[in-house]
Amino acid sequence: MAWMAWTLPTALFFVVIASLLVVFTILAIKFPETPRRGVLGIETTRGDRLFITLLGSAFINLAWMGVIGPELQPYALIVCLVYAAAVFRFV
Repeated sequence: MAWMAWTLPTALFFVVIASLLVVFTILAIKFPETPRRGVLGIETTRGDRLFITLLGSAFINLAWMGVIGPELQPYALIVCLVYAAAVFRFV
């Protein structure tokens, strides 16, 4: 894949996303779930909450880079983890 500028952070990002998808697929097969209704008022499954978390984390990181800058970007991960915990708990 020489046509892409793969760096270690980019590769790790895609490996983590792929791993999450595999884990959530295995969880859905082994432990079927019924959708639950959270604070958004819509029924969500684990996969829905994962998608909401990934989408929100992307916006958090973009906003962080725009407001604070890239030098403190690793701290955005802490904000994203708190956001992910809140989504999986309340949504």
